[in-house]
Formats: sequence, C-alpha cells, structure tokens
Amino acid sequence: MHTPPPLKKGSHIRVIAPSRSASILSKEGISQAKKRLESFGFTVSFGQHVFECDLHSSSSIEHRLSDLHEAFTDDEVDGILTAIGGFNSNELLPYIDYDLIRQHPKVLCGYSDITALASAITAKCDMVTYSGPHFSSFQMEQGQEEQTAMFQACLMNGGEPFDVIPSTKWSDDAWYLDQANRQFHPTSWKIYQEGTAEGTLFGGNLCTLNLLQGTSFMPNVKDAVLFVEDDELVFPEMFARDLTSFLQHAQSIKGLIIGRFQKKSKMTEEHLRFILDKHPMLKHIPVIYDVDLGHTQPVFTFPIGGNVQLACTNGDVKLRIHS
Repeated sequence: MHTPPPLKKGSHIRVIAPSRSASILSKEGISQAKKRLESFGFTVSFGQHVFECDLHSSSSIEHRLSDLHEAFTDDEVDGILTAIGGFNSNELLPYIDYDLIRQHPKVLCGYSDITALASAITAKCDMVTYSGPHFSSFQMEQGQEEQTAMFQACLMNGGEPFDVIPSTKWSDDAWYLDQANRQFHPTSWKIYQEGTAEGTLFGGNLCTLNLLQGTSFMPNVKDAVLFVEDDELVFPEMFARDLTSFLQHAQSIKGLIIGRFQKKSKMTEEHLRFILDKHPMLKHIPVIYDVDLGHTQPVFTFPIGGNVQLACTNGDVKLRIHS
C-alpha cells in the first residue's frame, strides 16, 4: 500500500465537492474554515464547480469528476479536502481515471459519504486515503484543538507512527448553527472485548461502505482491523443489519473500532452490546466503541489502508497508527 506525500506548512489544499455542494455552507463558515487552514501554513483553493447546486444539492457527475481529476493533476496542489458529505459520491466511481490518480498520489481526506470515494481510490490505486475532517469541519471553534491535533498527527508528521488517545470532551450539538452555546460531555472510549491486533485499517461510514459490496471498488477487508461509524439517520436495528452484512462480507477480521453514535440514532450502550453479542467472531478479537470518529465532534483522522496496532488489556486501550 502506497502512502501519499505528507502535508506540511506551505502545502496547497484544494477543496472539492464530490458529494453535496459547498454552496450549502455559509459564507461566514467558508471564511472561518479557510482562515483556520491558512493558519496552519496552507494555501487554500476551490475547485471550479464546488459551488454549483442542483436539485439534490450537488452538481453533475461530469463537473464533480472534472474537479477531482484537476485536483490530482494540478502540480501545485498537495492535498485534497472534501467540502462536506452527502449521499452520492458513489455515482463517480465507474468514471474515475484511477491510472491518473495512481500517477499523482496526494492526500484525500473527508468522511461520511466520502467513504465510498476514498475506499474506491484505495482499492483501485493501492493508495492510502483518509477518513477525517471535511473542509467544513474546520469552521468549528470550540473543540477544534483536538480535532486539528489528530489531523496534523496523521497528515503532517512525515509518516511517523502516532498514538491516538481519547479526546477530553465530545459534543453532538448543532455547532454549525450556534458556535457559542455548545454542549460538551466527558469522553470515555469503551471496551467490548479485550485483546490485541495489528493489521491494515479499513472502514468509514458503515452504510456507505456497504454500498461497495459486490463491486471492484471495495477494498479487500478480510483479516483487516475495521473502523465503522454511522449518523443520526441510522437506528439500532438498521445498524445491526448493516454490521451483520459487512461482517459476512469480510468473513474474518482482526479488530473492530466503532465510532460514537449521535444521540438522535437512539443507540444506547445496551442496544450496542446486544448487537455485538450476536456475532461469535467478535468474542475473540479486540472491539472498542464510543471512539472519536464519525458524526460527533471531534472528528479524528484515520488512514484507510494504513497500519494500526490495537491493544485492549486490563481496561486500557492503546491505539497506534502507522499512516
């Protein structure tokens, strides 16, 4: 698996919108996110079509592809951030020029619906991509420090291994509507099954990842360490079905990392452990949950196709990533 060159101060970041349009973001939010990225030493530019908006709050397949290909071929661009998630990045997959991307390896980072795009590029190009903050994620003020720290550890440390430690606090509020009145809670990663594992890390948004089953765009996840998350639209029974389907597809895995659920999903610890209890394979591998990934804040950055070490012993979790 090839790792794209790391970002650094002076890197040029291109923002593209392969899913929903950046036009749904406020002008103030766009300005805040751009200024924050520039404070890291980045130059920020936008794809030609990122603000186009159609009936589904997206743009045409042709225009989204054009911005994607342009971002990879432009020699002045060092990394690519997606504007925001959505529902339709998988529309692009049959038409992407994967040879072009393979010849111009660059950081690609986003989450949620971007799972389909990132996973397909990893599968087709044998290249690490990243599940992490969107461009829009950087408009958040409170709670941004730990999100930024993990982004920089994964993408700006020259490829050195780093430890992922729990955030001090997390939130599931509409921060993008009200930056001042935030509701934070103490973070606690939890262990379902103790054990140790080392392997290739694959995953992302579970219901989006499942869209790739039966296609050539799905990475080979057998014997991988998986990380999965889902949003407020997924209730416990739906998550149970999606997880079952993916575990049946994978056949065997070495470890499972589950992101923190949004409150509106109605997922409780009792429901989640009931779901996990159904799967004998999860009794023999390390499984943790309530991890800082997915649709609550902060959003940590994980390398899709990177190497990970997971150890859950004596009630303690150690997670080390080799991006």
